[in-house]
Amino acid sequence: MNTPVKPRHAPMKQFPIVDGELQIGGKPVSQLAEELGQTPFYAYDHSVIDAQIDKLRAALPASIQLHYAIKANPMPALVRHMAQRLDGLDVASGGELAVALATGVSPHEISFAGPAKREPELEAAVRAGVLLNVESFREVELLAKLSQRLGLPARMAVRVNPDFELKSSGMKMGGGPKPFGVDAEEVPRLLARIGELGLAFEGFHLFAGSQNLRAEAIIEAQQLSYALALRLAEHAPEPVRTLNLGGGFGIPYFPGDTPLDLSPIAANLAQLVERASGELPQTELVIELGRYLVGEAGVYVCRVIDRKFSRGQTFLVCDGGLHHHLAASGNFGQLIRKNYPVIIGNKAEPAETEVASVVGPLCTPLDILADRMELAVAEPGDLVVVYQSGAYGFTASPRGFLGHPQAVEILL
Repeated sequence: MNTPVKPRHAPMKQFPIVDGELQIGGKPVSQLAEELGQTPFYAYDHSVIDAQIDKLRAALPASIQLHYAIKANPMPALVRHMAQRLDGLDVASGGELAVALATGVSPHEISFAGPAKREPELEAAVRAGVLLNVESFREVELLAKLSQRLGLPARMAVRVNPDFELKSSGMKMGGGPKPFGVDAEEVPRLLARIGELGLAFEGFHLFAGSQNLRAEAIIEAQQLSYALALRLAEHAPEPVRTLNLGGGFGIPYFPGDTPLDLSPIAANLAQLVERASGELPQTELVIELGRYLVGEAGVYVCRVIDRKFSRGQTFLVCDGGLHHHLAASGNFGQLIRKNYPVIIGNKAEPAETEVASVVGPLCTPLDILADRMELAVAEPGDLVVVYQSGAYGFTASPRGFLGHPQAVEILL
């Protein structure tokens, strides 16, 4: 009887291996640890980000505007780099707005979405002149009062909760009952109110879901989003100037995942651009991406502190874990825990391997970075590297839990 072959991780080729050691930003991982003076740490390689942006620019129509969703990774140095390379920044809080404005990018190129914007955040956005993606009737009324009091136009687009979902997405952000945006059937009434108040309407924002590796699902969502925006434009008080079609582009994390095929998505967007030239001639089409731009460019590195053998299982106990990297532990949206790609970074071309579990220092059985993976035989002092860690890592984790030392971040 044949033993079924277990699915493997997609090859991780973004970082070279030199003399048996993984290199990030041209430096061996052990050298980075020495220079930083500590583990754990996150390291992001700007050249990998640039290569991903270049790949997108080459594939997509030139008129498509590329925006970076700061929520994926708000490290200020990284955001400054993205501001120089892309057409806009998308924020989801007053804190992220401050990070975006600090890059020196024109406020005209910043948009602000989020379902619970506080009045001070709205005021800061109006004062700065950024585009607000309004998500409720409350926000429209508040913005009308702020605009009048400040004597400034409140630039706004309507975030629409569509009547469809992004199929096969990691997280569904639209379709059905959702706290995000305004239900599509309610948008005409909201647009009428925006017109009555004389506010500066500019367009629509639709974000159906995230982390999708199926090109056909993304294409369907883009087509449905465009069709919905076209219908809603008939009720708009002003011509639509911007249409944010969201993102949803995924990266391979788990065994059996395959990289997203950009070619059919690019062909579909070319068709939408052609349609928009006739049907929405004043409109810029925007794609908003976060994870797809930075996720593969980052690694999380921690150090093996102890090696333990318990009832037939080997454990590599490290100084880092779920408190720094919640997603890799499986506790950030996974229904069934799966392993991220993990290697022993200073033994990246091992002569000898073993099946081991990588665990962190926390007093909880949830603190797992790799469960029964084939890894180089590791000893205390060796460095565990978690790939695909450039997005939703450092700031998406409970870093204060149990009071362990903080990780640091570096952009190379």
